[in-house]
Amino acid sequence: MAGNSKDSKILAYKDMINQLNKTISTQTELIQSLQKTLEADRLEKENLRQQIEYLTKKLFGTSSEKRKDIAGQLNLFDEAEQEADPTWEQELPDDITVPEHKRKARRTHADFFKNVPSCDEIISLPEEERNCPTCGTQMECIGKEFVRHEFRFTPAKGKVVNIYRETYKCPECAISEEHPDDQTFVKAPVQEALIPESYASESVVGWAMHQKYQNGLPLNRQEEDWKQLGVPLSRATLANWIIYCAENYLRHVYDYFHRQLRMRKYLMADETRVQVLNEPERNPETDSWMWLFRSGEDGLPPILLYHYTETRAKFHAASFLQGFSGYLET
Repeated sequence: MAGNSKDSKILAYKDMINQLNKTISTQTELIQSLQKTLEADRLEKENLRQQIEYLTKKLFGTSSEKRKDIAGQLNLFDEAEQEADPTWEQELPDDITVPEHKRKARRTHADFFKNVPSCDEIISLPEEERNCPTCGTQMECIGKEFVRHEFRFTPAKGKVVNIYRETYKCPECAISEEHPDDQTFVKAPVQEALIPESYASESVVGWAMHQKYQNGLPLNRQEEDWKQLGVPLSRATLANWIIYCAENYLRHVYDYFHRQLRMRKYLMADETRVQVLNEPERNPETDSWMWLFRSGEDGLPPILLYHYTETRAKFHAASFLQGFSGYLET
């Protein structure tokens, strides 16, 4: 009887544990559901706040008659004053509570400069100051102390590289009596020029492309920058280099991403008017079209491709997406 009673209690405890586990699992799911609801409410609140801020600026902001700045651009002279943070000198420790709100933890230097190369700079005591001020004995270094992080920038500079290659010959063949006419010469291999009969290098053309297409710096302004470095590179020369490299090198990269884009399941597309100067047999005022095709939010690395056409006819998009069998959003 005692054994049966003990077994019954054990079974009752097991049932209680199972019931508690189910209750915990249910409460965990409820907590996760409430957290998602709170996050959705937070996002909706933020969107409404931005809408109110935008409408407030439209309603009570400075009128266009009083302000002559170009839309989307800051004033040339007071940009620093407009962008400055008046509280930057009052940085607080990480995650500290101040009246009415809790300040978010600031990023550390390690996080801020994690993609920037770094090195150590050791500040040594000058040789003439290494004698002990008490007895005159030369002192020994016993360690180092961290002082601060410092971000430094080296301005752009260029240099001319004169490329030579060495020629080698076999010393044995040179003095051989059996084959006096068989001299062996070998020249070091040299990589072909980026552009035939040109002094352009990969670094210069890559920088020009980066400045124009990523930083939005026109070639005429780049021409002035090169002049300040002592190199009279004209905008026409830069344009020729960019076109040559795009057609002979980047075209293969573009075609590869074009094939990858058509293999995706979700795509987005849009087009906008452009006017092209000096286009054969077309007036400069004639509308042309630049298409943008982009992969969707499918968790894979995004692909964005531009495609130029002279008209807006739908067969241009159909031809570009030939072979695509997914969903297209326009």
